[in-house]
Amino acid sequence: MRSITDTSIILIFILTSACSSDDEMGKMEVKKVPASFEYSISDSDPNVVLFDNTTMGQGAYTSDWDFGLGGPLVSDQPGLEEVRYDNEGTYIAKLTVSNEAGKTTASHTIRVDQVGVCPEGNCDPGRTESLKRSAQGFAIGTAVRSTRLNSTYDEVLKANFNNLTSEYQMKMNIMYPFEGNFDFSAADAIVNYAQENDMNVHGHVLIWHNATPNWITDFTGTDAEFESIVKDYITTTVTRYKGKVKSWDVVNEAIEDGTNQLRNTVFRQRMGDDYIKKCSRWAREADPDVLLFYNDYNLVFNEGKRKAIFALVDQLASEGLIDGVGAQLHIQYNAPQAGQIQSVVDETVSRGLLMHFSEIDIRVNPGNDITSMSSDRAEAQKVKYKEVVEIYNAIPAANKFALTVWGIKDDDSWLLDFWGNPEWPLLFDQSFNKKSAYYGVLEGLE
Repeated sequence: MRSITDTSIILIFILTSACSSDDEMGKMEVKKVPASFEYSISDSDPNVVLFDNTTMGQGAYTSDWDFGLGGPLVSDQPGLEEVRYDNEGTYIAKLTVSNEAGKTTASHTIRVDQVGVCPEGNCDPGRTESLKRSAQGFAIGTAVRSTRLNSTYDEVLKANFNNLTSEYQMKMNIMYPFEGNFDFSAADAIVNYAQENDMNVHGHVLIWHNATPNWITDFTGTDAEFESIVKDYITTTVTRYKGKVKSWDVVNEAIEDGTNQLRNTVFRQRMGDDYIKKCSRWAREADPDVLLFYNDYNLVFNEGKRKAIFALVDQLASEGLIDGVGAQLHIQYNAPQAGQIQSVVDETVSRGLLMHFSEIDIRVNPGNDITSMSSDRAEAQKVKYKEVVEIYNAIPAANKFALTVWGIKDDDSWLLDFWGNPEWPLLFDQSFNKKSAYYGVLEGLE
């Protein structure tokens, strides 16, 4: 027969064992939490990835991201993580989940090509999200300088553009700075780059009152001698680039605002009211195959100026001295109306001429009321770019020539100095990132 003491000892042992088992079972239940995440590509920007932490586990744990871009780990926050991949390459994105039992890691490979993040890592060479690839039957151009044909400029140019316009280095004051002394070095660099990369060159511009060298403005010889010099300059220049430059703006901005008459330039004074015909004829004789354009601004805003310009165009067309009209589209996010742009197109198409939207940029800060690019203005700019491109895309195929954006990235734009206030008018930001405006152009090309 057991004593009370013996029974007590047995009960104490059983209770102690039960408590020990409960403690050990509690410890066994703490396990590592399996890390898990998914990712998708943003609908509005193909270089942006949206990461979704799908980890599920009991108890306390933390999650940290390594997006493969270098730098410290990033603590996971509620909702999606939005990450931009600007450069082509392969990145390993990792999510590390930690608790008292240890760590687990999940990873995905992110591949990026010139189009953006590749769906499911598949960078198919046939992917076509590029401005020049999306345009059907016409060229996509941009303004360049000879010093901006390398590094990231080179990548952007090759990926998106197939028509180059010299911003200012194919004008008379640069190519013929002194009498008897031509300087084609910068123009040659642009033309050679274009040829090496299967791009067209739009020559801009043979005659422009704001790019006239001083020795021409101050020339003291006879009018006949003046005209001979201009003829020699045009003949020499166009002949040099025969078969290399597809098109030329012969005379730029010859109609004066306000009066809607011919500007009283030195060329008009010394060569007569028909100086544009003379210049166009010399260009045609130098290269019968080159396309000749007349280029001007405010066609969409000023009906009187538009009427005067097309009267000039008709004079040139009557002698076969013009192939197309260049309408500079230095416009704003809120103006002009689509109908105003369409009027220029209709006037051009009705004459059987080529239409060139020649200098496109869209200001978002015309009232100088913002100090940084807002999401509202970015969206409005995107909508306006899309509208412009849709209008152009609807032109009959026989009348399409090119869309030319006047520069690549915002901080290179001439508008900054011209207006003296912050502005973001182009398709790429100062770091060469594609803006919403870029996707507006793509949507307009669809």
